[in-house]
Amino acid sequence: MAFLLIAAQNIMPQDSPYYDAPFGGGGGYLGGWVTPKLDGINLKLNYLGFSSLSTHGFYTSGGEGFIYLGIIKNFRIGGIGFGGSFSASSSQTLTYAWNNSPSILYKEAIYSLSGGGLTIEYTLPYVKNFGISIGTIIGRGNLSIQLNSNSGSISWSDYWKSFNNLSANSYSTQLKNNYWFFSPTLNIDVPLYYLVSFRIGVGYQFTFGSNWTYDNSQEILNPPSDINGNNLFLQVGVFVGLFSY
Repeated sequence: MAFLLIAAQNIMPQDSPYYDAPFGGGGGYLGGWVTPKLDGINLKLNYLGFSSLSTHGFYTSGGEGFIYLGIIKNFRIGGIGFGGSFSASSSQTLTYAWNNSPSILYKEAIYSLSGGGLTIEYTLPYVKNFGISIGTIIGRGNLSIQLNSNSGSISWSDYWKSFNNLSANSYSTQLKNNYWFFSPTLNIDVPLYYLVSFRIGVGYQFTFGSNWTYDNSQEILNPPSDINGNNLFLQVGVFVGLFSY
């Protein structure tokens, strides 16, 4: 950090909120809002007595670091990592015919998304004082859907005994979808001070080469094509470093 401060004082004129140099780099925190396609998943969840997952999206968090390549002005590469999850909980009352006794099942569906990869960005040179960048993210990602169904509190000994008396209504299982992705992005970076910049951006994640598994990495055959990691996302963040706008 001391090196960054010394370098900034030497290369940045005091009357300008940006500098124009062929080198630099930085990193920081990124928060995102992801809106996955959930219609196909929610149909299956409702059939099993689970509540629908919200289609309004959910929050992710992560970080990004980057460096400028001096051979191409305004061009930078870096790395990014992110992840997040959200859930829907519900209860279902079942009455068994053989003893007319009601039983309550507590159900929860957890949707998780994570990924990381290489970032490539080019900042448009004819805009000053802030940066408008077009780019892409290329990497590897994963989405998972965890389903839990049980009858609530249970004693320690009964928990272990339950494995010898498994019920179709009490289970925990997880679906996983691993894939490669690329995401075109459009970002606006606004300098807050010489070494600090605020980012807001948008992108869309396209996935390919995916495979579905469940529980102990067993393959799922013939998965539907409309349930995948393709999604729109928004991102905001704060970066610290040397920027070229």
